[in-house]
Amino acid sequence: MVSVADLLVDGRLPGNYFAQDLYVRGSTELGLLENRRGDRLLAIPEPLLQAIYAGLEKETGQASKLVLYNCGRWWGKNFYARFCEELADYYSQPLANLSMAEFLQSLQQCWKTHGWGQIQLDITYRDQGFLSIEITHSPFTAAAPASQTPSADLDRGILEIFFSQLTGRELTCVQTSCTTRGDDANRFVLGLGKRLQPAAALVANGQSHQSIMQALVQQG
Repeated sequence: MVSVADLLVDGRLPGNYFAQDLYVRGSTELGLLENRRGDRLLAIPEPLLQAIYAGLEKETGQASKLVLYNCGRWWGKNFYARFCEELADYYSQPLANLSMAEFLQSLQQCWKTHGWGQIQLDITYRDQGFLSIEITHSPFTAAAPASQTPSADLDRGILEIFFSQLTGRELTCVQTSCTTRGDDANRFVLGLGKRLQPAAALVANGQSHQSIMQALVQQG
């Protein structure tokens, strides 16, 4: 019979570090939100997100997409550092030593707990050098105005720098579908920039995510 002591690692029972009921702590009286390490968290209401989009559009026009993308890269760089640090402390080993299952579970729960929606990774095209990512219920695109072009530029910047740092390669991220133009989810493909060059034209032509992936794979 296995005892509880046999399951403990350094006096704790390993579990889902980012589980919302354990990770997010706060005081309604003080209006404070913190994570389980005591770091401050910020809750952003939807009207503020909508105002940010409107303000950027008014002040920067078409450059607003580039501004959001660059903000995403900055945010993603810091997010990656915190993500690695928190998991390394919790599991007492670097992120590189975690199993794929532990990494995926942690990333998915972290994304959800922070209120960024739900994220799924598709490694079907891994051998061809591509990673497909799907995000549903994104608050960022929910607050964005309707558009005929993909609008998850903040998410795109976060994903691009996060996985570039994770893999040690300079990756490019292209958004292939977006809820702001009527798609059921925000989808992205990550890969080396040279191999992703055809993707932008395919997106502009209104090709589906699956069609774009097939075209990228077939280019050899």
